[in-house]
Amino acid sequence: MATNIEIEAKVLITKEDYDKLMALYEDKVTDEFDQTNYYVESKNLDLKKLGVGLRIRRKCRNYALTIKAPLSEGLLEKNTPITQEQYEAFKTKGIFPDCVIKEYILMLGFEPKDLKIVSSLKTHRVEIPLEEGKHTLSIDKNDYNKITDYELEMNSDSLNRAKTKLKEICEENGISYKDNPRSKQTRCLESL
Repeated sequence: MATNIEIEAKVLITKEDYDKLMALYEDKVTDEFDQTNYYVESKNLDLKKLGVGLRIRRKCRNYALTIKAPLSEGLLEKNTPITQEQYEAFKTKGIFPDCVIKEYILMLGFEPKDLKIVSSLKTHRVEIPLEEGKHTLSIDKNDYNKITDYELEMNSDSLNRAKTKLKEICEENGISYKDNPRSKQTRCLESL
């Protein structure tokens, strides 16, 4: 299982801004892919109430179970790969994958059998490394619950540096900068 700290600044943008940035950074893209997040919750969205996110991500033919919990700066993120069979067993039969994240869910006071996939979000993402890898800019198109939105994410080693760099890119391109603290999962679940 991999554990890391995710530090990112985000801003929602318009489709016009998305198209402009996609054209601007076309030659600098180092990775482009589609991924689908399947959000896992209790019937009453109790994990969300604690600020905890739980998802299964499908990227290419790989699946990973991820839990995120808030820290003073950023999010503690724990990831573990699962098989397509484990994903299908959870989706169709409610059998939670047997892994360290299951133990973490139990420590939080939740019964894994009470959790299920409640929604999904598909992202088309391009990634652009900036300043020799100090930052990574992601340009996302997200589709969920009959909604499409567009988002910029800046990953860095500190939240202040991520926000500063993202604000700089927005200003250079005539894009209104307004910090977006609402995650993809929050937006998706709030749209149910």
